[in-house]
Amino acid sequence: MKLSLAIVALALAIPTASYAQDSTAVSKGEYPNTFSSGSANVSPFTNQSKRFNDWSISAGVGVPLLQSADLTSIKNGNGKNLFGYSAYVSIDKAITHAFGINLQYDRGETRQGWFNTKDAAPDAKAVAGRTQYDAISILGDINFSNLLRRVDNHSPYRWALHGYAGIGTIAYRAYQKDASGQRLMTEVKPFKLGSMFMQAGTGLKFKVNRRIDLEGRLMYVITGDDTFDGGGDPYSDINRRSSQVSDNFFNATLGLSVKLGKHESHLMWHDPLQEIYYKLDVLANKNQDIEVCKKGDADNDGVCDDWDRQLDTPAGARVDGAGVALDTDLDGVIDLYDKCVTVPGPVENNGCPTTTTGPVVETETKLEGIEFDLNSDRILPSNTPILNNAVNYINSSNGSYNVVGATDTRGTAAYNQKLSERRANNVKNYLVKNGVQSNKLKAVGKGKTDLKYPECEPATKCPEWKNRANRRVYFEAK
Repeated sequence: MKLSLAIVALALAIPTASYAQDSTAVSKGEYPNTFSSGSANVSPFTNQSKRFNDWSISAGVGVPLLQSADLTSIKNGNGKNLFGYSAYVSIDKAITHAFGINLQYDRGETRQGWFNTKDAAPDAKAVAGRTQYDAISILGDINFSNLLRRVDNHSPYRWALHGYAGIGTIAYRAYQKDASGQRLMTEVKPFKLGSMFMQAGTGLKFKVNRRIDLEGRLMYVITGDDTFDGGGDPYSDINRRSSQVSDNFFNATLGLSVKLGKHESHLMWHDPLQEIYYKLDVLANKNQDIEVCKKGDADNDGVCDDWDRQLDTPAGARVDGAGVALDTDLDGVIDLYDKCVTVPGPVENNGCPTTTTGPVVETETKLEGIEFDLNSDRILPSNTPILNNAVNYINSSNGSYNVVGATDTRGTAAYNQKLSERRANNVKNYLVKNGVQSNKLKAVGKGKTDLKYPECEPATKCPEWKNRANRRVYFEAK
């Protein structure tokens, strides 16, 4: 199973791939040298290389209720409970996993006052209105679920809370009816500069399948016009009943979205973290070998090729969330080969400064620890260079070492103790098979009592990268 700290870091940081570091070293169009971070081979995320659908078409119907006006659709205002009708259609573009823009057309009719204009006036003082409207607006779409989702969310991701806000232009014909009959009071033609309006609200989406979403919305429309309700000019007897200068209404709708594109997942629904958790659970429960990366991982750095900006990372190199080899001090020598990881220096001196004003700590670690997948004791291919370095170091030393296995806090103490022992023994066996004398090594299992991050008890208190760091084997001198 191909999974690493880098994937989880990416899932927590999308869309912050722009922060992935590039070396300032000069490149000649190929991997510059064995020390370089390979910035020439780092490919940017572009619209052409996208892996998710980001367009959809939405349509729906609803009920508008005039709420703030001189004639209202609500009984406790200047009217009784009267229901209109509305419909909308929109073209939706997802910009990121949490933000999109919609171009929307609305059409409908509000009904307001003390009786329905389809009926006769009940008395000489009763007044009613109805307004037929058409509107075009641009709406910003914020996916609050993607912004607020917990990193330990294990539930199926089928619901999403959205927020909308935008401006547009509105055209309408407002009618008024009383005992003398019905007449057109106000008409605003389409696309007039003075006919701007605003609307904002929230929606709850349910993913039926990869193509179709259902959504319920509640929008609040601010017309900016005191004549929208059919009360006549702003200074008429009817339009002096309330002091507000804008007739506003609620619009409750139920709609359908159809996602367009050839890819499996839509950008606003894609949840890399949930995908990882799901496949880990399947692996733990069914003991199956699940491949997380559908399109592969060419350089075996744990970052799927879909997201990897550097497809030829050297074996054993630590990478960031976008698959670029880490170069902590940005001196052009990646950490894998840098003998002074935190102090910049030239390539010719293995990344260490040629002159110093004080001591330089060489941070090359021959006995670096390795991490494991959840519920697994399998040594990952990406860890073999680290273990090969350990073979050379132990063989060249006169000391002996404990090979210590540990787990995260998931599972029972007894199970984790056995799992940590299996991890330690697998690493010891690997070292022995590759030339280390067995009497120099002792496998020790510490279960979940030896946490690198003790605050991860229970595991749900921590992001996955900390839990992964707890699932490890490291070396200590006897």
